[in-house]
Amino acid sequence: MVVFPSAKINLGLNILDKRTDGFHNLETIFYPINLCDALEIIPSNATDFEFTQTGIPLDCAPEKNLCFKAYQSLKDIFPDLPQVKVHLHKSIPTGAGMGGGSSDGAFMLKTLEFMFKLSIDDSLRLSLALELGSDCPFFLYNKPALAHGRGEILTPFPNVLKGYHILIVNPGIHVNTGWAFRELSKDRSPHSLENLSEIPLKDWNKWVKNDFETPVFHHYPEIASIKESLYESGAVYASMSGSGSTVFGIFHKKTEQLPAFPESYFCKWV
Repeated sequence: MVVFPSAKINLGLNILDKRTDGFHNLETIFYPINLCDALEIIPSNATDFEFTQTGIPLDCAPEKNLCFKAYQSLKDIFPDLPQVKVHLHKSIPTGAGMGGGSSDGAFMLKTLEFMFKLSIDDSLRLSLALELGSDCPFFLYNKPALAHGRGEILTPFPNVLKGYHILIVNPGIHVNTGWAFRELSKDRSPHSLENLSEIPLKDWNKWVKNDFETPVFHHYPEIASIKESLYESGAVYASMSGSGSTVFGIFHKKTEQLPAFPESYFCKWV
């Protein structure tokens, strides 16, 4: 079976407070975009989990990949779960703030559940996804959603970007998420995202903020310059996604008058 785990962008990202479990409470709008990996899962007679990968290289061992961790978490609950052969083709840049790894893990969970008709209730499914990562519960849902908690409390959100075009720009800079949390400024966005659908997109730059931009842009001015370039090219709104380093611009229409980004940058209309 082949499925296509999608990427996401964050429309605003408010970091609210640190929790007693070491994680942070946040508020964001997860928005899936048309940029996908390809994940093939085949039942296998082998004695071990088989994993191969093509596309954008991964810098971790197979047993560290969330696809393997998703399989193992189900194997612990369902010991008779058959072995599988998995091939992952990566098209979503890694460590980019677009949730590619989380999406792969979440799609692995729900595809195995479907393929092998596993008896999993909503509570267990959410728990398994959250063990994989804070973004994973969203990818089980995979529609625009307002998120609270660690990101697992999801409320459906209107498709506010219908008819617009999104340009994704990733410079290949790896931003350590733990570092980004430690560097957060105490002066963070005072505006809730709950009523974002009522605010004209042309006014988002006054109201919608990603709290990670302050430390990341200070430490990596190259990322800040991407956002500036997108606005100069006519973006209605531009922002960093997650903890970076991907920056996206929202445009009324696709334009060829784009900055001359370096050839090493990943740039794609979605």
